[in-house]
Amino acid sequence: MKQILFFLFLLAAVALLCKVLRLDFHMTRIKAERGDASAQFRLGWMYYKGDGVPQNYGEAAKWLRKAAEQGDAYAQYNLGLRYQFGEGVPKDEIEAGNWYRKAAEQGLAEAQFRLGLMYFLGDGVPKDDVEAVKWYRKAAEQGFAEAQFMLGEMYRDGESVPKNYVEAAKWYRKAAEQGDAKAQWYLGEMYYNGNGVPQDYAEAAKWLRKAAEQGHADAQNNLGLMYHHGQGVPQDYKEALKWTRKAAKQGNGWAQGALGGMYYFGKGVPQNFIEAYAWALLAKADGDKESLRELISSIEEDLTAEQREKGKARAAEQHRLIEERKENPKPSVESP
Repeated sequence: MKQILFFLFLLAAVALLCKVLRLDFHMTRIKAERGDASAQFRLGWMYYKGDGVPQNYGEAAKWLRKAAEQGDAYAQYNLGLRYQFGEGVPKDEIEAGNWYRKAAEQGLAEAQFRLGLMYFLGDGVPKDDVEAVKWYRKAAEQGFAEAQFMLGEMYRDGESVPKNYVEAAKWYRKAAEQGDAKAQWYLGEMYYNGNGVPQDYAEAAKWLRKAAEQGHADAQNNLGLMYHHGQGVPQDYKEALKWTRKAAKQGNGWAQGALGGMYYFGKGVPQNFIEAYAWALLAKADGDKESLRELISSIEEDLTAEQREKGKARAAEQHRLIEERKENPKPSVESP
């Protein structure tokens, strides 16, 4: 009886929520049709997300345009996105850049970053690293993490700004502190190598761990190496195996080669020549080719012809799983 009552209550709650959403949509539409820019933007967003109304990119773009033409910066930015990705309008990077610029000139950090990226890539505008840095900086100074990361990149590589590791580390840190995994990885690497910051393996491990826990494969591989060698963390082959395996399963070639070596020598895991052979075969060309060839040759000497075939089959299976993960990554929430 309690289950039936709960089910009826749940149905009533869903019905009430649907009614509220429909009412919200109709009220928003009335305001939008009267020319209210904020309502036009909200209505466009509701059509884009399918919030209280069937999803319709064409209607979304229509209402975003109405708000954008009244000078609403968020509508201008979102209309730029629709043009960049061809959602509800023909894909047009020049038009995307025009709307990004309008929003960027009003100080919207998201648009400033997008405009900077377009200048950096030469999409919809002539490639111009000076302009890219200008717009990245505007967004970065407002605390926009992706722009902070890109500004760090420009200083690290000396693109249209003097090469400056101290400045690079400064901007990486700002982005890293906001949870940007790429910035956390690079900041960890800078601490590891002593570029722009004092060399500090413990700090390196700290930032690499933050990125690794977000699934960053290169950070996972490097953290595994630090555990393997006891740099900034206690030497722990099991922890090394854990992070190396995570990176290897994402297709990181260096980690695949290292995992093959761990299985071959029995470090952190029981010795298993077939697994060692499989991971060594999987290792990509971006690893240490010479040492990889040596590892594969050594393993083959310890395998029968039948075991080699098992290793190859195991490598093929792991390759299939890795490709499946790439094609179907875990869903992530991302603003448009």
